[in-house]
Amino acid sequence: MGRGKLRIYLGAAPGVGKTYAMLSEGRRRVERGADCVVGYVEHHGRPRTEAMLHGLEQVDRKPLAHRGSSFDEMDVDAVLERGPAIALVDDLAHTNVPGSRNAKRWQDVEELLRAGIDVVSTVNIQHLESLGDVVESITGVRQRETVPDEVVRRADQVELVDMSPQALRRRMAHGNIYRPEKVDAALSHHFRPGNLTALRELALLWVADRADEYLQQYRSEHGIRSTWQARERIVVGLTGGPEGRTLIRRASRMAAKGSGSEILAVHIARGDGLTAAAPTELAVQRTLVEDLGGTFHHVIGDDIPDALVAFARGVDATQIVLGSSRRRSWQYVFGPGVGASVARDPGPDLDVHIVTHDEVAKGRGLPLPLALPLAPFAARLGRGRSLAGWVVGTVLPVLLCLLLTHTAADLGIANDMLLFLALTVAAALLGGLWPALASAAVASLLLNYYFAPPLHGFTVSDPRDIVAIAVFFGVAVSVASVVDLAARRTHQASRLRAESEILSFLAGRVLRGETTLDALLQRVRETFAMESVALLERADEREPWKRAGSVGPRPVARPEDADVDMSVGDHMALALSGRVLPAEDRRVLGAFAAQAAVVLDRRRLVGEAEEARRLAEGNRIRTALLAAVSHDLRTPLASIKASVTSLRSDDVEWSEADRAELLEGIEDGADRLDHLVGNLLDMSRLQTGAVTPLIREIDLDEVVPMALGGVPEDSVLLDVPESLPMVAADPGLLERAVANVVENAVKYSPAGAPVLVAASSLGDRVEVRVVDRGPGVPDEAKDRIFAPFQRHGDAPRGAGVGLGLAVARGFTESMAGTLAAEDTPGGGLTMVLTLRAVPRGRAAARGTVDRDEGGGGGGDELGAVGADARQTPGADAVQTPGADAVQNGHGRDRRTNVKTRQKAGSR
Repeated sequence: MGRGKLRIYLGAAPGVGKTYAMLSEGRRRVERGADCVVGYVEHHGRPRTEAMLHGLEQVDRKPLAHRGSSFDEMDVDAVLERGPAIALVDDLAHTNVPGSRNAKRWQDVEELLRAGIDVVSTVNIQHLESLGDVVESITGVRQRETVPDEVVRRADQVELVDMSPQALRRRMAHGNIYRPEKVDAALSHHFRPGNLTALRELALLWVADRADEYLQQYRSEHGIRSTWQARERIVVGLTGGPEGRTLIRRASRMAAKGSGSEILAVHIARGDGLTAAAPTELAVQRTLVEDLGGTFHHVIGDDIPDALVAFARGVDATQIVLGSSRRRSWQYVFGPGVGASVARDPGPDLDVHIVTHDEVAKGRGLPLPLALPLAPFAARLGRGRSLAGWVVGTVLPVLLCLLLTHTAADLGIANDMLLFLALTVAAALLGGLWPALASAAVASLLLNYYFAPPLHGFTVSDPRDIVAIAVFFGVAVSVASVVDLAARRTHQASRLRAESEILSFLAGRVLRGETTLDALLQRVRETFAMESVALLERADEREPWKRAGSVGPRPVARPEDADVDMSVGDHMALALSGRVLPAEDRRVLGAFAAQAAVVLDRRRLVGEAEEARRLAEGNRIRTALLAAVSHDLRTPLASIKASVTSLRSDDVEWSEADRAELLEGIEDGADRLDHLVGNLLDMSRLQTGAVTPLIREIDLDEVVPMALGGVPEDSVLLDVPESLPMVAADPGLLERAVANVVENAVKYSPAGAPVLVAASSLGDRVEVRVVDRGPGVPDEAKDRIFAPFQRHGDAPRGAGVGLGLAVARGFTESMAGTLAAEDTPGGGLTMVLTLRAVPRGRAAARGTVDRDEGGGGGGDELGAVGADARQTPGADAVQTPGADAVQNGHGRDRRTNVKTRQKAGSR
């Protein structure tokens, strides 16, 4: 049985209609007589989605027990036993409950595909693993549930379910996605127009890249060489002259007229000395095109027009922009020029634009033939030039002979020889040594037959004519050889110059760290016109080769399978497929291979540097910890010791009131010391990643009041409605985080201005806002106050070690939440602690499991607990860091004498 086919509906955000589209496809398949079943779909109480399920066969779900609660997951065994032709499986990125057949739903889908079952599924763009950092920078929330990009890329069909941000917000406002009480909060947070536009752009670009891959693969498999104008790609041909900047700016204006247009500037360095590009000017033009959003390419080609057209077709360009020629009028005798050659025959699918500029007809140096290479062996001459050399060497001597024999003037055999010698030199300039030798031979025979007496015969009566013809032939051969040698040297010098320009550009970009490995391999592919390039490496000779990077379709897996391979040391090789390179190109290829190894090493060194930075940060924390121990921890110890010494003193008779006061001082110092040590230990655990939250569903009105035990009763106003949805959190960690934030706010609030602790529901999130009326914090310091061992402003040393807010944020993020600082309207600071809300319909039974609707919301885009919320069985025995008295997440007895506990200072 063959492998099943995977179809994925990809969306930019919840609510665009992925699940609805999937169910519509299922109903169409059923109407056409296909055997289609629903493997798993969650409608989230949406009437229209639920209505689409009517009439479709649904495979019973598999109930699973975890931590005393019951959950439903897709029953893979039941689907396999049923054996349908098509299965509808929602939410490809979903994480299964511990105890399921597989850890991830996409792994369930893989099993169905291997069994020959076609699968239709859904996924949001933010769940792609490679886009995690980008999505976090847009929404401020790190996605916990992801699916490997390769799983989606391997899909047989990916269909984008698109909707404009305005339409999606209207859909939200009409109550088609969330319940009415959540609409306002959702529209003001995740569903802001900017967020939706950015996510939509990500989805469109990803699908466009996928379409490009399909297109390139299809064209390669079918041998299609013509350009398909799927989108505008503008190639700008640069000579290195001053007109290049004008051409780049003109191409940029052309690209701006169409969305998605690309600019590709290319300089073709030919090895025969025709180009005289100034490296400085090319560097300026490269910077300009990159500033305008384009890319710069450096290509070696022997025939500039052909190389330019070949490059344009290789990148599927739709337009070529060239400048009017800088030649003077008389220089057109030597050829039509690059612009005219390209415009004459670019093909029906390439538009050529000739742009005028200030350098038109101002000259470009020596006449072209003076720089042409001569040797066909040293210089790879084009077919046209070689043919021209043979024509000049064999045909023009005959025409010159006819001209001389039909004119009345007798120039003398010496002058005739000079004219024929000029043609021999011209043949050498155009075609190299062999056309020049042929020209010398033909000229010698013509001189003997038509100009040396007796005429019209190959006998020579005058010995002086024999010497003259022999000398002529010798001089012709000598001149041709000298010109050929000079051409060889010119070719070598110009080729070395072109190579040095490429290597200089390459080394500069690599040393500045501006080139990624994929970009460098793409540069190799373009420079040598290859189909694919791969950098292979292995640990030793016994290990198989592995790809460190590759570009192009069907990269090879072993150097032996490549058309060209270049070793880099004993365990690395650069493998190219497409054509066999000449020997003279391998030097440049070797430099590319060495630079690829450097880029790969740089990438790994960056990772090691990041690890070293993390270790250095740990060392800084330890240094600050020692400073805290040397000062902040000694203060309560000194207070305790003084009180104990006083109580043990025999020469003083203490009254009961004095003894009670001293004992109270000891208790206060011990509580303060316990608080400081607790924060230090918590920070240490956070730095080492040892915090393991025990996530469960809790009510905020049970946890938040307990966090206020360490502050005076009249210093806080509490507003936590009982109607709030439950949140997925660790009770002990949440209580500790709220306590630190509240204690910090109370410390900075002025007398008579109590701190407000309020909670509200915002879409799929619940926010706890701690509002104070203190001095506030400048915008530039809002992130800094969350760093360990930071005190804002003139906070005294005795106010704490500066860990309260750092620990609070660390605990919050370990529960997949966020903690941020905002200005309080009217003055002060507001701390906003955000947690994921548990959907009301599953609050009583579903525990910590997060489900995304797949086609429209409910996903972890708003801060889902994801995999972190699903602990493995047996984790109940793990203690929550910083809560030594907490068993299994219950936090009611965590504090000892909370009323006398000292407050932690972080600002």
